[in-house]
Amino acid sequence: MPTDKENSMTNVEQAEKFWQQLLTAPSLTADDKKLAAQYSELLKLAFSRSAFLAETLIQKPSFLSHVIGFQSLKPKTPQKNQTQNTSEQDDALPVDLNEVQQNAPPKPYVDSDAQHISSEYESVLKGKLSDVSNEDDLLNVLREYRNQEMARITFLDTLNKQTIESSLIQVSALADVLITQAYLWIYHHLAIRYGKPQSGNQDMHMYILGMGKLGGKELNFSSDIDLIFAYPEKGETQGGRKSLENQQFFTKVAQKLIQALNKVTNDGQVYRVDMRLRPFGDSGPLVMHFAAFEDYYQDQGRHWERFAMVKARIINDDNSQNAVWLQSILHPFTFRRYLDFTTLDALRNMKKLIATEIRRRRLNNNIKLGAGGIREVEFFAQSFQLIHGGREPALQSKSLLRTLTALSELGIVESNVTEQLKHDYLFLRKVEHTLQQSQDRQTQTLPEAPWQQSALTEVMGYNTYAEFLKQLDATMARIHGHFNELVEESHETHSDEDQLFTACQDAWRLPLQEDEFAETFSDYLSAADSSGIYIALKTFKDKQRNYRIGQKGEDTLNKLLPEILYVLINQHPNHAAQVLNRLLGVIEAITGRTTYLDLLLENPDVLKQLVKLCERSDWIAQEIKRFPLLLDELLTPLYLGQQNTDIHTSKKEYQLELRETMLRIEQDDVEMLMDGLRQFKLCQQLRIAASDISDSLPINNVSDKLTVLAEVILEHAVNAAWMQMRERYGVPSHLEGNEKGFAVIGYGKLGGYELGYGSDLDLVFLHNAPRGISTDGKKSLEAQQFYIKLAQRIMHLLNTKTLFGQLYETDLRLRPSGNAGLLCCHVDGFEKYQTEEAWTWEHQALVRARAICGDVELLEDFNRVRSTILTQKRDKQALATDVCKMRLKMREHLLAKNNEKVDLKQCVGGITDIEFMAQYFVLANAQSVESMTTYPDNLRIFDSAVQGNIISAETATKLQRAYLKLREQYHHLTLADTKYADQSEELDAIREEVTRHWDNLFGKCSE
Repeated sequence: MPTDKENSMTNVEQAEKFWQQLLTAPSLTADDKKLAAQYSELLKLAFSRSAFLAETLIQKPSFLSHVIGFQSLKPKTPQKNQTQNTSEQDDALPVDLNEVQQNAPPKPYVDSDAQHISSEYESVLKGKLSDVSNEDDLLNVLREYRNQEMARITFLDTLNKQTIESSLIQVSALADVLITQAYLWIYHHLAIRYGKPQSGNQDMHMYILGMGKLGGKELNFSSDIDLIFAYPEKGETQGGRKSLENQQFFTKVAQKLIQALNKVTNDGQVYRVDMRLRPFGDSGPLVMHFAAFEDYYQDQGRHWERFAMVKARIINDDNSQNAVWLQSILHPFTFRRYLDFTTLDALRNMKKLIATEIRRRRLNNNIKLGAGGIREVEFFAQSFQLIHGGREPALQSKSLLRTLTALSELGIVESNVTEQLKHDYLFLRKVEHTLQQSQDRQTQTLPEAPWQQSALTEVMGYNTYAEFLKQLDATMARIHGHFNELVEESHETHSDEDQLFTACQDAWRLPLQEDEFAETFSDYLSAADSSGIYIALKTFKDKQRNYRIGQKGEDTLNKLLPEILYVLINQHPNHAAQVLNRLLGVIEAITGRTTYLDLLLENPDVLKQLVKLCERSDWIAQEIKRFPLLLDELLTPLYLGQQNTDIHTSKKEYQLELRETMLRIEQDDVEMLMDGLRQFKLCQQLRIAASDISDSLPINNVSDKLTVLAEVILEHAVNAAWMQMRERYGVPSHLEGNEKGFAVIGYGKLGGYELGYGSDLDLVFLHNAPRGISTDGKKSLEAQQFYIKLAQRIMHLLNTKTLFGQLYETDLRLRPSGNAGLLCCHVDGFEKYQTEEAWTWEHQALVRARAICGDVELLEDFNRVRSTILTQKRDKQALATDVCKMRLKMREHLLAKNNEKVDLKQCVGGITDIEFMAQYFVLANAQSVESMTTYPDNLRIFDSAVQGNIISAETATKLQRAYLKLREQYHHLTLADTKYADQSEELDAIREEVTRHWDNLFGKCSE
């Protein structure tokens, strides 16, 4: 990684530094040194533009002859173009530096050239792998060959000796060959032990689907690769020392292939491998047989998966019937014969998603993801492929450039538009290649270091960086214009006769006095509302004078404020002035981000929804003010009245949506991972709250949804932490397959399905590693230490405060020995502690404990321990005394001394009293009525108590109603952004009812 000193260097200084390092490289031979000296000017020029090239040649000077051109791959050219008197050296590169700098690359490669290059790559790599006998050597050969060829491609690209099309073809062909040859080596070496899967007396293979740019043969220089694996059918291997089911065999092949490509060694990695596009994502099997594959896409395939499949290509296509079979599965899913409206809706939603991401991530300097970036050209082409591809075979191409050509040939898009898009797309791809070739990093962000800016300017053929930026801005503006025209929606406007809107415009734009304002709105507002709104607007105007928001921002604000007033007055909210103050608080927070002002201006329904939410909840208004990304959520009409799904459906929906969200984030980008999880939680929580305050969602359903939302996020955080730990330390050696030997237990409100909006998570972490076990990575750790670090990593992902707040506040104090105990405890130690050392209050806590996620075997062990502890025989009188003492102690420490307001949780007759009664019923009766341990939530505990003849149905109903009413009030206090409830007759009656049941059960508690 360049240091600050290196970043301040000029290109020439950077190149000279690299040149001197090359000349003093320990492995530089005399012949290589002579060759380097002969081409010193070209090498220095290339070094000034690519640190990756320089560092590769310094490390491997033996690559020099290949990179410079003595052994470089060149397309076969017709005999008539060959000159007998021209040496291979001169054909490869001119010595004349001026010719290089004229930016006049040769003609692009054609299909036959691509096939030739692919064949050349395959021939060379096959030869190198023929003598490889172990996996370490396999990894070395793959990386060395990858680095050699990428250095050659970089040399030609940075000197503009080939077109960007040629470069894309070579990079893609190289990826195909590296993936396929690695797969074949692994397949044949595993087959020696296990035999080979068979299909009709033929060897059966696993087919590798390349997605995205790899599928389109348009791979970028430092790309990761998205892969999906599938094999034809079930069965067993034959001919080996130990037979395996095909699923097991191909899973082993897939795991080793991913490791061969993805593992970071001293020579780097071949490719970062991303498997998240496979059916069911990270939770799905690594490999699927065709029948399961087909079932998934027929029954569960989603719109975004259709979009992804447009580019899917079989990397190792052997032209067999099995390959045809796989294509026949994917084709009808991807390309529909008849257009349905859901496709258009899906495209609109994806388009909104792109616009949303640009707003949220402020991707101004990103040539791929920013407005007018590469992604928008891809979306343009793929949208037409989804709409028309089922009827027009020419639009089923994996290649973006061919698709654009087909669109003009079919008369779907004007030829001048497609030609401009092609030109602009290739311009951006050249920029992208140059950025990535600088340091072999996957970046699409414009550089800040002066030497990188100079390198980019030179390669792109401009005199100054400012001149380049001007062209880039014009290019991206053209692309964004075409993108915006896709699947457009109409917007309503006001008529000239709309007197209220005219009044709203005057109220904002004219310097009205308060009496003039009141007269203007006399037909629409009460005197009190008119006065309050006037003061709020005037205060906001005065504040705005202190902000510099630019002409565009000012113009948008001048259009938006009358619209806000118009919607506010039309919706006749209670406390209109208070609602306007909340709204203006949101506007003030987004004043510097004109994209959000545009969002409200261009989407009247979003503005109406915002007014409605600000009227009903100050908490929601404050959340949107703190996190303006929540405004994007209002684009989807899912909020008021459409959230009432059962807990299992909700969890499945959250899993699918989180998977889709996280696919847009690089797996190794921890910062983006944390932001992505926080954004997801904020957005889902807003949906639940919006439905809650509309009274369309019962209180127990609110808690159900908040609880399963936490479960889904927690499971993802655990998986992410596990991957980060595995990458660094390997995994404990006692594990097999996908086991983690780890489990998360939820206590309190998480365990009891009773989470609220501000609830923290009470967690306990367990593992099952035998004593003396260590991890199998290069940096080995004792297993207990590994699991402690894993717990710390999970806590870091959950607790860290970022720009989008904290994911969840977590509390681990309920683990054995509390804060003095290990962060992650062995399940046997957990059982011993609960049996021999735990206090009564810890057994009370265990009533509400529940297995959340982890290995099935370990979760079953926890459930067994929980049942054993809860069904112990107990002295009921001693138990009642312990419960009473703990309740008094809690009230003494936690109950606020405020006679005017009521703490619904800690007050006498409050939520905690009801929870303690439920816990007592379990601990006192579970030995004789084991069904009392089945559920961790209070409502169903009371139901179980009725079924076990412990309490009457009347008592259960009264306690359940009181509990739901108190929790509903508690939720709404959170939404109102306050902690304590006002005294009321209804609340007094509920508390008296609960206290009566408490006294009947325990008597009057005293120390």
